[in-house]
Amino acid sequence: MDQLFNRKYIIQGIFVLLALILLGKLFYIQIVSDKYFLNANSNVLRRQYIYPARGVIFDRNNKVLAQNQPTYDLLVIPNDVKPFDTLSLCQIIGIDMDQFREKFRKAVVQSRYQETIFQKLLSVQTYAMLQERMYNYRGFSVRKRTIRYYPDSIASHFLGYMQEVNPKDIEKYQGYYKSADYIGKSGIEKAYELELRGTKGVTYMLYNARNVAQGSYNNGKLDSAAISGEQLVSTIDSRIQRLGEQLLANKVGSVVAIEPSTGEVLAFVSSPGYDPNKLVGNSFSTNYSGIRANPYKAFNVRPIQGQYSPGSAFKPLDALIALSEGVVDPNTTFFCPGYYKAGNRTFKCEHTDGPTALRRGIARSCNTYFYNIFEKLMTKNGRSLAKQQSTYNDWQNKVRKFGIGDTLGIDLPGEKARKLFRPEDYDKQHKGKYWGNTTIMSIAIGQGEINTTPLQMANIMAIIANQGYYIKPHVVKAIGNGKAIDPKYKEKHYAGIDKRYFAPVIDGMQDAVNSSIGTARESRLPNGLIMCGKTGTVENTHGKSHSVFIGFAPRENPKIAIAVIIENAGYGGTYAAPIASFITEKYLTDTLSGRRINGSTAQMFMADNLLPALQDKKPKTIKKTDSLVLDSLKKKLPTKTKIAQNQFNKTAIKPKNNATTTKQ
Repeated sequence: MDQLFNRKYIIQGIFVLLALILLGKLFYIQIVSDKYFLNANSNVLRRQYIYPARGVIFDRNNKVLAQNQPTYDLLVIPNDVKPFDTLSLCQIIGIDMDQFREKFRKAVVQSRYQETIFQKLLSVQTYAMLQERMYNYRGFSVRKRTIRYYPDSIASHFLGYMQEVNPKDIEKYQGYYKSADYIGKSGIEKAYELELRGTKGVTYMLYNARNVAQGSYNNGKLDSAAISGEQLVSTIDSRIQRLGEQLLANKVGSVVAIEPSTGEVLAFVSSPGYDPNKLVGNSFSTNYSGIRANPYKAFNVRPIQGQYSPGSAFKPLDALIALSEGVVDPNTTFFCPGYYKAGNRTFKCEHTDGPTALRRGIARSCNTYFYNIFEKLMTKNGRSLAKQQSTYNDWQNKVRKFGIGDTLGIDLPGEKARKLFRPEDYDKQHKGKYWGNTTIMSIAIGQGEINTTPLQMANIMAIIANQGYYIKPHVVKAIGNGKAIDPKYKEKHYAGIDKRYFAPVIDGMQDAVNSSIGTARESRLPNGLIMCGKTGTVENTHGKSHSVFIGFAPRENPKIAIAVIIENAGYGGTYAAPIASFITEKYLTDTLSGRRINGSTAQMFMADNLLPALQDKKPKTIKKTDSLVLDSLKKKLPTKTKIAQNQFNKTAIKPKNNATTTKQ
């Protein structure tokens, strides 16, 4: 009996406890928490996201490269819309009735009860007109945001562009982004998206029955402020970036400049380029399609994606390895009769220099000299093919330490590794047949099975300028208020060549620019500045050779290492070297002067049009009117250009079937 009595009170106690819990929950819902109130009153209380200002991007001298300008989105909740004068709204935002119906249909499909963007990126002027009449448009609201603006319209490939998020972006960033949000899609805008984007804020806004905002709900206690993105100080010097883009106008190619002591990228030019402001606002799609249609591939980021044989610009690296391996010394001499024979193959040289040692070999870019030292490198452990292949493997591993054959790890998206054959690649290419130094002799002068990016070429110059090491190239100096960049961009990477071997090679590079026999003598810097460099003229299967130059300046305490590549422009000394010298002079002295030997100026190079002829499937018949236009253009070409063209036409050597030719 007592047990039944006790159970009765236990059960009663349980019911009392449950009742107290329910009462407490009701008290919390109705008095303490606003959560359910907000959900129940979503028709008059709206959550509005506040978009933060994106971080401003500066050049190394604190000049603004990318900033923000205000814009507005018109939002709609279809279920809240009541009959109104649709024509007046269309007139304000600049659309017709068909567009209105289609936009409203899409909003309904997306959600009848949630805000969706009806018309994006309205101007400040449109917003002002709209605000005066918003009470007429129930169910519509306006949200402020910012879009990018690039004051100088330069460095498009370097900075990148913004674009609407896609489903993959939304998934990747775990829901931070909503449909119609914008995200960095290339360049710094993409690489530093997390730092630049900031943090969204939220405001709970009350609206009355006439769709007029009444202010923040509950005095803003539920609101959170937007946090602006971090400011970035980039490594780019806008002075030489702009000059590089001007010099490469109407040309296909690239310029990369690096500060050797820090690895900071000073110039990052890809040509053809585009105005980054074209990819901002409502005209994005139209302009994007137009840029993509450019037959010279304006979206290609050539500094880190271009694929070029280094040509004779590879010779200083080859000389360093030969010196360090002891197969030659600075005084080792080879006779140059104008060619080099390897087995039954004949390799041409542009000069008949007779006895040639290292310094003259680099200054004159003597192919015969470098074929000889490559043979010595490949046969130093024995002449059997097995020994040569093993020696080649050691050699290509040494080359890789200079940053060839792999990515350098720059803090930009899309970098390519490009090509440097390993022994197994040659085995596959030759289908199991034997191969040796005579088979791969083109490698000696930077052709054949070796490709690099312009960034890699500039980095080789940074290594030689530093006499043995490099710091990973990077494009950001500082983030926000004192936030450090990734420490990997402070580490030294050594090329494995002792410092004592660099001076003889640098001597030859100095003579290439500053002596009467040098292949880049027309690019000598004024005012006693000593530039050291190496030209290259790289053969390719489409048209004229590519013009290449790599160098650094000044010789003592170098401040800039540079690589310039102009596609189908002929000799390295004709275009790439002078362009590099103008950019270097501008960086070191902030001035531009003419060149003493031929009187050329930067403006002359800017005016030259070297765009390669397009390969049409069907040859077009030249009309009489077209020929008249061509003749008039030829008459307007600068004298220097016509002379250089004539010289190239007279002196270019067409390789025979059994010969490989590289010009300097």
